[in-house]
Amino acid sequence: MPHQVIHLKAKPGDIAENVIAVGDPGRVELLSKLLSDSRVVNTHRGFLTITGRYKDIKVTLATHGIGGPSAAIIFEELKMLGAKRIVRIGTAGGLVKEVKIGSIVLATGAGMACNGAGLNLYAPNHCLPTSPDPVLTFKIKEKLDESNIEYHLGPVYSSDSFYAEDPELAHRLSKLGYKAIEMECATLFALGWMRGFKTAALLVISDNLIEEKKTFLTTMELKEQFETLAKIVMEVFNELGNER
Repeated sequence: MPHQVIHLKAKPGDIAENVIAVGDPGRVELLSKLLSDSRVVNTHRGFLTITGRYKDIKVTLATHGIGGPSAAIIFEELKMLGAKRIVRIGTAGGLVKEVKIGSIVLATGAGMACNGAGLNLYAPNHCLPTSPDPVLTFKIKEKLDESNIEYHLGPVYSSDSFYAEDPELAHRLSKLGYKAIEMECATLFALGWMRGFKTAALLVISDNLIEEKKTFLTTMELKEQFETLAKIVMEVFNELGNER
């Protein structure tokens, strides 16, 4: 593992122990409005990263890009710079009819193709554990329940190829028990166990691969859901403080 941080041009102290990671830099800009005393700590390579405060806690909002290899670089470097918890708030495609566009999935695990999610070189010929931290995930579930927010609970599938998805794949994955498909959760969860940081993931459904009518919603079209979920996660961070 490299010890030099190359892609995030942030310094020690710039990254909070509590991180919300997203694929879209526009989502970082959107959610930064929930923070006070916020400041940009990285723009290099488009990985916009902003650190500020939510109530009593310091929080970093970080862009991880698209796909496992890109996300792995950012998760590794966030950990090197001091992250102790990383929660992904992202989009996903529904794989069953009841997981409708605009709904929320709290991931309980992430499947992937053999040697997928950018993880093959970490452990050749081995399937790494791809479940989130159970305590952090449960605390988020509790907060969702307290806030009367409806959500789906279950595993997601982390794909390595956005345009390879088709109805046949969607139906096959749905029969295997997956609720939704996205591109980074397996990478996050595996690295969390490997490197020693806590992970969780909340996903907003931007499209449904089972439905015949194809719709794909953007960050701004899902603005309300993202703001709601970010507040939920930051409330959990605030309650946990800087516990290990």
